Amino acid sequence: MVEFAGEQVVMIKGDSEELEQTDYELIMICLSGKRDIFSELVTRYKRLVYATIYNFIGNSPDVSDLFQEVFLKVYKSLASYNPHYQFSTWVVKIATNTCLDRLRQKRDEQLPVEDMEEVVDNRLNPEDHCLAGERLERIRQAVRELPEDYRIPVILFHQQGLSYEALVKITGQPVTIVKNRLYRARLMLKDKLNPDIEKEKPSC
Repeated sequence: MVEFAGEQVVMIKGDSEELEQTDYELIMICLSGKRDIFSELVTRYKRLVYATIYNFIGNSPDVSDLFQEVFLKVYKSLASYNPHYQFSTWVVKIATNTCLDRLRQKRDEQLPVEDMEEVVDNRLNPEDHCLAGERLERIRQAVRELPEDYRIPVILFHQQGLSYEALVKITGQPVTIVKNRLYRARLMLKDKLNPDIEKEKPSC
């Protein structure tokens, strides 16, 4: 497998030459009737899908079921894929919507956020590290309490590392609104967390 014009490709050997297959070409082959080629798309994006699911629901028994559900939806929706967008962005959008549907059914599910420290305060010092465990749990709780319109961009941008452009495609909102929601989400988190942080005194 190699990178070609920013898109993953697989080398398929023909009788006398190797053909480079992009994601879209694999989709077209799959839609033509060669359904087994879909396994290559699963191989390419299984880590991305798993990470997306995990970031929303954590180490839950639902991860495996959601993983299969996402790729089933991808498979059934291949004919509606628009090649104008990156396939990875389209897959993440399906995974995100699937996770949100599950979370709406289980409001008590936790949303683990492993690396949100920099959102609250990117000036970590040795004293901060002593309190990292307690702060992480407070951060998780604070993110869970964010309104959905703000929680989704925070998770996708800060954990998944998606670009503004990707968030625009996933949320369907213009980039100005995406940036504004990220900014307001950070303010909300700081309002919730910084008063408690100021009162903390390290014991280690």
